[in-house]
Amino acid sequence: MNYSAMGHIRLLHVIHTVNPESGGPIEAVLRISEVLTRCGHSVEVVSLDSPEEVARYPMPFPARGVGPGTLRYAYTPRLTSWLKANAGRFDVVILHGLWDYSAFGAWRALRKSKVPYFILAHGMMDPWFRNRRRLKHIAKQIYWLLGIGRVLRDAQAVLFTCEEERVRSRHSFWGYTYKKEVISFGTADPTDDPSSEKAAFESAVPALKGKPFLLFMGRIHPKKGCDLLLRAFAETIASTTRLDLVMAGPDQVGWAHELKNLAKKLNISDRVHWPGMLSGDVKWGALRSADALILPSHQENFGIVVAEAMACSTPVLVSDKVNIWREIQSANAGIVEPDDLEGTRRLITRFCALSQDSREQMGEAARSTFLRCFHVEAAARDLLRVIGTTLRETPDARHS
Repeated sequence: MNYSAMGHIRLLHVIHTVNPESGGPIEAVLRISEVLTRCGHSVEVVSLDSPEEVARYPMPFPARGVGPGTLRYAYTPRLTSWLKANAGRFDVVILHGLWDYSAFGAWRALRKSKVPYFILAHGMMDPWFRNRRRLKHIAKQIYWLLGIGRVLRDAQAVLFTCEEERVRSRHSFWGYTYKKEVISFGTADPTDDPSSEKAAFESAVPALKGKPFLLFMGRIHPKKGCDLLLRAFAETIASTTRLDLVMAGPDQVGWAHELKNLAKKLNISDRVHWPGMLSGDVKWGALRSADALILPSHQENFGIVVAEAMACSTPVLVSDKVNIWREIQSANAGIVEPDDLEGTRRLITRFCALSQDSREQMGEAARSTFLRCFHVEAAARDLLRVIGTTLRETPDARHS
């Protein structure tokens, strides 16, 4: 694929944090930018982290921290100042997220600039948040009217990573209109040796060596349905006596202790493993070794880990609140059920009832669906398509 046909593009990502424990946004930045830089384009990142925090997470392209910001909103006037001084070096800017100062601070610097910007919302307008936390949603609606709505209004487009995300965001907030566009999204194809990756995982979690297991991988957070998963696993364990459960991910909200106590009350502590956040070969080894990935989330914009599991030919068991569930279901790449206790129980029981041949066929379908729909090459191509259209339509935006 000739991504450089439109010429050299200088792209800046603006993001809250580069900490890999923050989840999907920074992972998306890394994977897409790897493709862009490999094809000759220039990429930089600016975040609300302190310079010292950014230095903790080396990146393959320039990254700058202009924080630390104040409180959770991470306000820092240095972001706007830095962008006013440096925006002219870039052809396009992509803002990641909505509800911290990174988007509004960038808008303050870019609104009178000739440099176009896009927004990747990363599921942050999903109605789950409105229904779950009413008071917080009211605060967000006020912020939308006073500030962030203008950021979306003035963007070249708000980019959604699947049609389901676009549809679900339609009625979350009112007061401003904005251009919407759906682009492909995905992650990189693992290329290292599967055997060494599996060995790395077995070394990190030796208690699982040779054992079949379901893998949860993601933030330990209420929206991920971790409590439902433990309860459903406990209720089905009698019929799945050879199956363990791995709960892998960072505990950002201090919930893991409560969940471990729940596992103890349910008498499944000896079958549930908590290795923390996995990365590198250990992460890929877990994805390759698992019988299936399970993610019963109440809200999941895309779920990069789902695409990563599919890349490894691992079946995926997901709720119908994971926004790529339609693609998974139509391709028989996994099993889809509602995001409640009964649905989570059925994810496990339906998978366990499959023959080994059926599981292997499901894994093969997962792999082919990844290559067709969720490969990072497709994401980079689609992003460049959108950027290229903007630069052709507004030629004075380049080299402003």
